[in-house]
Amino acid sequence: MSASAADQPTPSTKPMTVPRFVAAKTQGRKLTMVTAYDFLWARLFDDAGIDSILVGDTLGMVVQGKSTTLPVTVDEMIYHTEMVSRAVQRCLVIADMPFMSFQESPQDAVRNAGRLLKEGGAAAVKLEGGVNQADTIQALAAADIPVVAHIGFKPQSVRKVGSMGKIQRDETQLLADAEAAQNAGAFAIVLEMVPRNIAHKITESLTIPTIGIGAGPDCDGQVLVSQDFLGLTTGFQPKFLKRYADLHQIATTATQEYIREVRDGSFPGPEHTHE
Repeated sequence: MSASAADQPTPSTKPMTVPRFVAAKTQGRKLTMVTAYDFLWARLFDDAGIDSILVGDTLGMVVQGKSTTLPVTVDEMIYHTEMVSRAVQRCLVIADMPFMSFQESPQDAVRNAGRLLKEGGAAAVKLEGGVNQADTIQALAAADIPVVAHIGFKPQSVRKVGSMGKIQRDETQLLADAEAAQNAGAFAIVLEMVPRNIAHKITESLTIPTIGIGAGPDCDGQVLVSQDFLGLTTGFQPKFLKRYADLHQIATTATQEYIREVRDGSFPGPEHTHE
């Protein structure tokens, strides 16, 4: 059953900034984040009151139809980030740093992240890694580029771990990664596919917000891929995913009705025709 209009959250009119994002943790206010890759959906989510939009390298899979995120390029990320940034009025836009845009050296990372901010209009970037990317996070922070870390399951490491969505259970490593990212200057950290008890410990130990995906309700916020929670994708149902709509079925039904009406001549009718 859908909530009434009176029950819906009232979107804030204040622009979401990095300091406001960080302050939400101490204020006890849960943060909301979704992915978007174009102007239309970014405007919708911004109008709805979302705190942050992640322009994820997941676009390689959900937009381009590829099997992994690995082929996504910096230029492609800039293209999609610019559309999203142009659409929003108030939420925080974070752009993913794609595979091999930051792994070679901190200098490469600063250059590519700078492009995402300067050309793409992002307010911040996100990169996968903790201890192993502490120097890179520090270099980005030193260049005044706000950065979100991403630990737990890291999709760009799919060739190493062997499968998508593998739960990460090494508590010692996860805690070390989280601490290293915070100490290096990250202002938030995504926890992906981390058991709830470990995610809880990480969240309690850090002063920066944790954003969970498959990491339980104790994180400071949550992120979902928009096509997944809106029911546009099919055949993908991880345990952490809740579908809030079935837009795939709605769109399919509407398209089939359009086809039928064109074929039987009922569309366009007189009300759709210029005389």
